[in-house]
Amino acid sequence: MVLCHRVVDSLCGREPPHRGDYSATWSLQEWLQLLDSLTALFRLAVVNNISDEVVLSQLSDVSSSQAEVVLSVLRAREEEIRCALLDRTNSISSATLQDFDWQLKLALSSDKISSLHTPLLSLSLDVRENGALRPVTLEMNRDELGMLISSLESANKVVLQLK
Repeated sequence: MVLCHRVVDSLCGREPPHRGDYSATWSLQEWLQLLDSLTALFRLAVVNNISDEVVLSQLSDVSSSQAEVVLSVLRAREEEIRCALLDRTNSISSATLQDFDWQLKLALSSDKISSLHTPLLSLSLDVRENGALRPVTLEMNRDELGMLISSLESANKVVLQLK
């Protein structure tokens, strides 16, 4: 049980378990595989909100008492793991979107082409980074807007999986 709690501590950014405490029980390769497996199990169980039955089925190669210990640690510290994973994801960037505005424009001509008739989106973003508000303006054609929307939809799917 202590090992499982130490693995969760490691996942939450605190001190990981020390191999020296368990060197008589597992070889180095077994130890690394055990840590990777437990970390992956805790992470996936929390991110995907896996039921107890599925977690126990993932632990079918260990004794039922050991599987119950892993499950009890997982359920006891599930919210702590979720918060740590969300904090890790949020720390990727310190910038946050505060506000946005958009305008649709129609470019009728340019200095190179006399008749253009191309719709353009002008997107104004107010981004807060390290306490300062920074304006960002983008101008996109239809294809670029499509790529932006696809990227945002993909990012939204990832965020929803983390919840």
